[in-house]
Amino acid sequence: MALREKDDPVLYAKIQERNLLRQYDLLTNCIEIGLRNGIDAFDKYTLWSLNYAAVANIAQFGGRYREEPIYVGNHCPPHHREVPNQMERFFSVIHENWELLNHPTMLAAYALWRLNWIHPFVEGNGRTARAACYYLLSLRHGQLLPGSKIVPERIRENRKPYYAALQAADVATEQGHFDVSVLANYLGDLLKQQLADTQSD
Repeated sequence: MALREKDDPVLYAKIQERNLLRQYDLLTNCIEIGLRNGIDAFDKYTLWSLNYAAVANIAQFGGRYREEPIYVGNHCPPHHREVPNQMERFFSVIHENWELLNHPTMLAAYALWRLNWIHPFVEGNGRTARAACYYLLSLRHGQLLPGSKIVPERIRENRKPYYAALQAADVATEQGHFDVSVLANYLGDLLKQQLADTQSD
């Protein structure tokens, strides 16, 4: 049984925060496995578990791809029957370009944008996308990144530039080309802030 926000907003918010803490603990474990086993460890099972952790007790069907339509503002994500194929293509892009594209934030930016665009889950897509993004940032840098306030937290604190960067990638796609450079630069700035905070402690 899932708690609905309208039934108890205070408890709902408390559960959300606890879920984020549990998701981060799980994400740390996933990163450690990825650092040991390589990029092939990043798969649908990783995302399913991260999504389940994010929405436990506040949404049903956590950790499973959606099987119904979903709408996100002005964006209409792919039909639910397309989700498994879209996600296979998503993982292929990450895996096939990991060694070819040695940019510090580009594939993490792609993951952040594409997961939001596909919206593969019923709930918790943004939280799962930000966790996946951080996973890839950490693997690209070859370590569990230091810092008390990590990139996903920094995104949550100020979402306006985040939404603008996602929109820039959407516009590029609508115009027929791939460009997540605005999002990649945005992530680069946030990562620098995270690491700078560590050095000033």
